[in-house]
This record gives sequence, C-alpha cells and structure tokens, in this order.
Amino acid sequence: MSVDIPSLSLLATANGLALEDLIKNIELAIDERYSELQEAEPGVHSRLDRESGVVTLYKIIDGVEENVVGPPEFPRIATGVIRKTLKGKLREVKDAEIVQEFSTNIGDLVSGVVQQGRDSKVILVNIGPAEGKIPIQEQVPTEKFVHGDRIKALIVDVRQGNKGPEIVLSRTHPNLIKKLFALEVPELVSGVVEIMGVAREAGARTKMAVRAHRAGINPKGSCIGPMGARVQAVINELHGEKIDIVDWSEDPVTYISAALAPSRVISCEVVDLERKQAKVVVPDFQLSLAIGKDGQNARLAARLTGWRIDIHPDAVG
Repeated sequence: MSVDIPSLSLLATANGLALEDLIKNIELAIDERYSELQEAEPGVHSRLDRESGVVTLYKIIDGVEENVVGPPEFPRIATGVIRKTLKGKLREVKDAEIVQEFSTNIGDLVSGVVQQGRDSKVILVNIGPAEGKIPIQEQVPTEKFVHGDRIKALIVDVRQGNKGPEIVLSRTHPNLIKKLFALEVPELVSGVVEIMGVAREAGARTKMAVRAHRAGINPKGSCIGPMGARVQAVINELHGEKIDIVDWSEDPVTYISAALAPSRVISCEVVDLERKQAKVVVPDFQLSLAIGKDGQNARLAARLTGWRIDIHPDAVG
C-alpha cells in the first residue's frame, strides 16, 4: 500500500504540522497496530517512503535489514490506521486552536444554547466552535435550564482535557454582573461610568458600587436606566436576583452608609481605621432591614466596602 505524499504534505502545511513529524506518527501507529496481530513477528517496524509513499514492513536480522511480508489483511488494516492517525492529529490541531482562542477570552461573557448531556449535574453549552460546561460549583442552585435554552455565562477557565478542550463557564462569578451591565449600559463601555465593586450571593442578591468620571452624570441612574429598564434586563437574565446599586465614595462613612441600602443610616462612625471597623446606627424599626434576612444585607455591605460593620438601633432598651 502507499500514501499520496504530495497530498499529505499539503495537509500538513495547511494545519501547521511538520510533514516529517506526521509521517513518524503514522509509522508509530502502524507499528503499534501490527504488534497486536496474531501473526505479528517480534522486532518488526514499518517505514513510509518519503518520496514514493510506499509503506513496507522490515526487521533487522544479524545487522541486516530484511523486508517482512505482512498478513493479507495488513494493507487494509494499515489504511485504517493511517486514516485514524490523520484524524487524530487534525483533531489535536483543532483542539489546540480552540484552547488558544478561548484562553484569550477568560473573563469574557459568552452566549450559547444549553445542550443535554449525560451528566445531569453539569450544564453543557454550545458556544459556537466549542462546547462549554458549567460545573455544579459554578451553577446557581435556584436556576433551572433545559435543552435549547439560551444562556449567558462567564468564561473562567480553559484547558486541554483528555477528551478535548474544556471551557469552564460560570453563572455565579461576581464579574458576570459587570459583563451583563456592560451589555445594557453604554456609559460603562465608554468609561464615563465605572463599576467599583460587586458583592454577590448568586441567586439571591447583589450589591454593586458605581461612580461617574464626568460631571453631571448620575452613575446609579445610568445603570438603572429609563423606568428601570437596564437593571431589569440584568435581573431578568439572572432569573430575579435582587440588585442594589449604590454610589461609591472614597469616604468610608459615606460609602458604608450607601452600601447598607435599602436601610437608612442615621450615623456612621469609624472605630478603627487600620482594622477597618465601623459602627453604624440605624432607625430602630429598620434594624432588621439593615441586617437583612439571615444577615445578608449587612454581609454583602461588608464584603462590598471591605469594612467590618457593627449595626446598632437608635433606641436601645
């Protein structure tokens, strides 16, 4: 049997492969397959002639190379091995291209269509030239997706797996919030408005701090949009997750007070600047609002500002 060397050379060049490396891979694959045959002789190797493309078997006997006649079915077997080897190498090239392409997009938002997979705990997403997956730790427990649903997610990792490229997506990452708002708020894209921080408990609530870099621009208003349209679009994408948008400030007192929204703050006092500890007083009837269900509001405010916040009611006893 023989291989069309000019065609093999064109195939190698088109896919960025070295012809000699490709030929050696073919020879190694034929050797391995031959050794599995019942009729195989020990010490037999294959050679693909670099000019004629003819494939022969040989072995060294007393220092002399002698041709070996393979079994009658060997030409057919070798043809299958060559095809499999070429497909494998081309798949490796394609996989490497996908890994390289998506590695530069880590942290970006992608849109895709949910696919049904064997593992119900992993959400598979068709994202064009590749398939992404959302492992259980990157999923929001309250979200349910079925085959065919459209979904947006954040690329958090790209690697070459045993079965091809693995593109890991997330629906829980705080940066997903930033990317979703960037789709709705032109001021964020232009840099007039900047998101300074995000604290999120995925599926429940997010607090996001914003600032403006131009006088006369309302950063909160820009993110909320006319009649709340912009923030509502993000909320819809997150299946109802609550979002508090607050004004960022260099002054910790102002920032902490804003971060505790929707609760009203009567006073905020820096207790320890170095340890970032603050004492906040809120109206007695808003204490539960300031703390939030299971402490969520206070916890997110602390995470957003980076301060430890002790909340007290204005009327004690």
